[in-house]
Amino acid sequence: MADLAPRAMIERLVGFDTVSSKSNLALIEFAANHLDGLGIKASLVHDAGHTKANLFATIGPDAPGGACLSGHTDVVPVAGQPWDTDPFKIVEKDGKLYGRGSSDMKSFLAIALALVPEMKAARMKRPIHLALSFDEEVGCLGAPLMIKELGKTLPKPSLVVIGEPTLMKVVNAHKGSFAYCTTVTGLEAHSSATHKGVSAIQYAAEIIHFINAMADEFKLRAKPGVEFEPPYTTLSVGIIEGGTAINIISRECRFHWDVRLMPGGSLDEIEGRLREFIAKDILPKMRAVEPNASVSTEKLFGVPGLAPEPNSPAEQLCFRLTGANSTTVIAFGTEGGQFQEAGIPTVVCGPGSIQVAHKPNEYISLEQVEAGIGFQRRLIQWATEA
Repeated sequence: MADLAPRAMIERLVGFDTVSSKSNLALIEFAANHLDGLGIKASLVHDAGHTKANLFATIGPDAPGGACLSGHTDVVPVAGQPWDTDPFKIVEKDGKLYGRGSSDMKSFLAIALALVPEMKAARMKRPIHLALSFDEEVGCLGAPLMIKELGKTLPKPSLVVIGEPTLMKVVNAHKGSFAYCTTVTGLEAHSSATHKGVSAIQYAAEIIHFINAMADEFKLRAKPGVEFEPPYTTLSVGIIEGGTAINIISRECRFHWDVRLMPGGSLDEIEGRLREFIAKDILPKMRAVEPNASVSTEKLFGVPGLAPEPNSPAEQLCFRLTGANSTTVIAFGTEGGQFQEAGIPTVVCGPGSIQVAHKPNEYISLEQVEAGIGFQRRLIQWATEA
């Protein structure tokens, strides 16, 4: 396969419709073939159904450690968004490249793939690893399958740089993200006989009120000087559904809620307090009328936060590559906490802005593309040093 410059590689990757609900295999196969054409063998780690895959590849010497460039291949949906152009075709205008995933975060991956020939030619003394994952946008579901192979079937890097869009700022912390679905099951009855029914909707409302009260408590715990915005753990209910008709006491109500946990925060506290409230305050009232009434909560996914590791190898390397001398934090989640839990120092640093991600007419500026190229070329230079 002919070498592709970063600009052309961005266009190729954006051209793959890898919305999380779809397979990413076409993009992964393209990347694997690109690497194979350059003499680099890529390892694939599939999901259970073999409809999606992570890709891991090592460029440089067969030596321990090295730096890993990590990013996700999936993108958020475009349906219902008023795009001015085809979201899966790069359009250049006024110094910007428009397209879904241009900022979040295919440009980072495209730069890395395009610079593999330079990596090979540099006679690096340390390896550079590429880690491309799936389903980050729906709970960082793919990366853990790959991470558990590090140090086993795959080499374990000394540090990881996740190329989410940070405008090339060095990020050493973000909140954890945890999603839940709570289902309340009561008993139908005619709405004129409320004493004979158990309204799932009304008891769900009581549980939601308790979740809101916990959220208010965390707001009061905010500590001055914390960089996060907002500077506290948040709880939010995003979806609620239930009921059959206005004159039927509802049998079932389901609601989805999430927690954005501050680094160092306790998820056990939140889950434990909710379980206790339901057991002591909700179920006794429901079961006084209907012994089979129930409340169940399912954790849909959990993405650990990224905790600060001041002066870690990853942080120090990114200071050198960017010229920065301080870190910042981000509100959104990444696979960073998953790498960190595996004992690998990790930071987030990549081109583009999260402010335009997930929106119609997502773009990355050519200036940010150049900044990303410069960053990775300096990484190659670092890898040549003893």
